[in-house]
Amino acid sequence: MARKPRKSKGTWTRENHEILGGKGFIYRVNASGDVWQFRMWIPEEGKHLRKSLRTRDFDAAVKRAEELCFQTFSDVSSGRKIFGITIQEMVDAFLDWRQKDVDAGIITKGRLGTIKTQTNRLLEYKDPSMKVGELDKNSLYDWEQWRRKEYNAVPVTIRNEQATINQMMDFAYRNGYSHFPKFDFRKIKIARDDIGVRDVFTLEEYDRLVRYMRTYVSKKECPDYNLRAERLMVRDAVLIASNTMLRVGELWALEWRDIVSIEETVDENNLPVSLVHLEVRKEISKVRSRRRVISRGGEYFHRLKKNSQHTEPSDFLFASVNGRQQLNRRKWYLHWKHLMHGIGIDNYAERQLTWYSLRHFGITCRIRAKVPLADISKIAGTSVSHIETHYGHYDDDMLKSTALKNFTVTASGIAVTQ
Repeated sequence: MARKPRKSKGTWTRENHEILGGKGFIYRVNASGDVWQFRMWIPEEGKHLRKSLRTRDFDAAVKRAEELCFQTFSDVSSGRKIFGITIQEMVDAFLDWRQKDVDAGIITKGRLGTIKTQTNRLLEYKDPSMKVGELDKNSLYDWEQWRRKEYNAVPVTIRNEQATINQMMDFAYRNGYSHFPKFDFRKIKIARDDIGVRDVFTLEEYDRLVRYMRTYVSKKECPDYNLRAERLMVRDAVLIASNTMLRVGELWALEWRDIVSIEETVDENNLPVSLVHLEVRKEISKVRSRRRVISRGGEYFHRLKKNSQHTEPSDFLFASVNGRQQLNRRKWYLHWKHLMHGIGIDNYAERQLTWYSLRHFGITCRIRAKVPLADISKIAGTSVSHIETHYGHYDDDMLKSTALKNFTVTASGIAVTQ
């Protein structure tokens, strides 16, 4: 039975008390604000395990310490490392494991990119050299508070990050790197109106973007050959994305073999239109399902192919200028930044206007053009309920038909006046 500890005097007043016959100790010092601490020697790793018990109550501290002792005994006996690898090493091991999922076609490269971004947040929040064994279930309890304060992150983004981090902890636990399978995050309240709320371009803003890109790709604005070639490709990517409603990962992973045909026909007003027929392979689809897309914008594919040096069936549409690999993400984001600043949207990050917003704009335009939701969902590769939930709100300007001057929205896509 635990005895009440004696308190000694001095600046570094220390109270020690044995737990389970000396298997562990609880103690506190003035510097800890009277909060009880736990210490236990781990002979297998030659180190002391130290943790805060997060209580000033003696009896509660004893109970928590005993539970921690028993849990640690169990972990050690099952071969789990209490200290073991660092957080950086855990992240690297987890990403290597998820890369195998990409190789097996379980997830896309785009999804892996998102996972990398989410796990990198953990490396910002905690010292990468910190041992995984020094973490406990409450180590990330204030994650939401930090993400909101430092990055103004929205609830849905934070929740998704937490889910990915706990997937990584489950991986670490199964491999003996961690003594617990998931963090206890503070519960996030997400209002229905906040689910998937992402700002959308107004028609006037999209009009400015289309017109500004003509300047962006001009020889006067960009005399460097390679950089201009990259800008020409980015321009066509913008126009293709808003017409085809492809997800960003699907767009960037397109290969020339995915372009089935380009059909020259006329629209409902008997005006010439160029329709592209393409296939989204299941291995690049977020939902792992193959689908066929028909939309306006065939002329953009013609122009893109004419300007590209890499047009073999297995070549990427959006390849780097000096090779056949995909244009890297950093460059995509850099071009996006230049485009947003070029049209005067300096708060694009705050509004969450990203490459994904082009898909959002395309879907919203189709809804505005009264295209049946079932048809939109089939082309976009999503569900009607998802569209109803995420696209049921419109910018006021989207309801002003007079705002359209340089392009026309139809059931088949967005026609830009050249």
